[in-house]
Amino acid sequence: MKDAMSVSSLAESISSRWRTNKRECLIFLAIACAALVLLLANLGNQYLWADEAQTALVSKTILTYGVPRGYDGKNFFTQEEGAEFGKNYIWRWHTWLPFYVVAGFYKVFGINAFTSRLPFALFGFGTVLLTYFFARALWPGGRIPAIASGLLAISVPFLLLSRQCRYYSAATFFSMLSLYAYVALLQRKKHAAVTLFVASTLLFHSLHIYIAVLFAALFLHAVIFHRDRLKPLIIVFTLTVLFNAPWLIWMGGMNYAHPFLRLQHRFILYQFSKRYVEYIVSYVFPVWLLALAFVAAVVKFFKARYSFKQGWSFLEKASLPVFFIIFNIVVIAVVAPPTFFRYLAPAIPLVIMLIAIIVDAVADIHLLLAVATAVVLIATSQLKDYFYEITHDYDGPEEGIARYLNEHGSPEDVVAANRGEMSLKFHTGMKVVGGYKGDDLEAARNARWIVISKDSGGRLVEYLSSNISWDRYRKIELNYPDIAWENREDPGEHLFRTSTTAEKVVIYERIN
Repeated sequence: MKDAMSVSSLAESISSRWRTNKRECLIFLAIACAALVLLLANLGNQYLWADEAQTALVSKTILTYGVPRGYDGKNFFTQEEGAEFGKNYIWRWHTWLPFYVVAGFYKVFGINAFTSRLPFALFGFGTVLLTYFFARALWPGGRIPAIASGLLAISVPFLLLSRQCRYYSAATFFSMLSLYAYVALLQRKKHAAVTLFVASTLLFHSLHIYIAVLFAALFLHAVIFHRDRLKPLIIVFTLTVLFNAPWLIWMGGMNYAHPFLRLQHRFILYQFSKRYVEYIVSYVFPVWLLALAFVAAVVKFFKARYSFKQGWSFLEKASLPVFFIIFNIVVIAVVAPPTFFRYLAPAIPLVIMLIAIIVDAVADIHLLLAVATAVVLIATSQLKDYFYEITHDYDGPEEGIARYLNEHGSPEDVVAANRGEMSLKFHTGMKVVGGYKGDDLEAARNARWIVISKDSGGRLVEYLSSNISWDRYRKIELNYPDIAWENREDPGEHLFRTSTTAEKVVIYERIN
């Protein structure tokens, strides 16, 4: 009789576990599919804007020279007066992994806007998956992994950054992989130390500054909660630094103080940190969630009466993303140029993980309250605008200019431009004289095309004013909006649809 009951109990347990696992797999699959669609839809529609085009242009030089360069024999790719490259134009402003990844995709799929962004969109997709597994490693068997990865998959700031031909999503992916490996190290899983070494090294080569963020967060977490795992962690840190020492030394010779990278004054550090917190509150973590978190914590305390051990365990888990977010803000506030939202990219999945913790706690009070919280988060986001963008055509100024030049010009033409230079270099293949260091402005004297921003001056405009006769050029108005950028990655500046209120783009062609 007991044997029959035991077999029946075992069968019921297996059946229950199968139903649970099946449900988890279906939820995970649905999140993965949604993320893939949202990341890849209409990916190549928009032309590359300046920063994206710079990454693409530098990546192209690898196909010719084997290393990333800031000059391809026709055009220079500087936006900082030549500070980005050194001897033989070898690129030193960024570490090289993103360039080689893009070059590899160019070799296989061809050179265009879609291919330029594809590897970074895939890094973004991988980050959604990693967020699920990282959250599950911390909170196994709960709702937090699905909530966190699901909210990340529909996070517009995250999607915008992941669809850029720039290092953002690569740095985010390897940050999450490093954090996942760290948790595995704490749990004494096999090969965790090796995974952490590889992931942190790849993070360094995605963008080196984030290695300081990672190491600081992990070290502080281990000191407070897992001193018994400090030794293997320090060994991994040491090996990572030694392995990458040649790069550290080589890039250490880079003059980042020119034109703007510098150690910030304490007051400016405070202002920068405050600005980054404002970015998080404005675009990712609305401040009203703090009130909801407080209410959930109070209810949970009186209802569940957590023991000190349970509270310490929760604090250990939740503090890991918190430490990373804090160090992300502090480190970039110290070393980064004037604040840009994009520098927070690796912190976005972790901020959303904190939101998932709050939503999960609210669900313990009442499921409908948690659903209402999620609905408000989605309704107050830019998701509706994002859906419009990925299902409609977008026209920007550089697209209009490049299309016209390609249709009416030739690759041998010279373009004098002080707007959209990088984009025009990528999308036309023409020689573009932009006035940055390295450009010989003498070539602008007989440029066939002139592209001048209506509100800007600078070295090129001064040269043209003194050395050309505008009577030799005819004005051409294009049916494209004259806005400052093709489009920006910043959620506060990004355009989800073509501007219909801006003036039309104007270019000039030399009259033969």
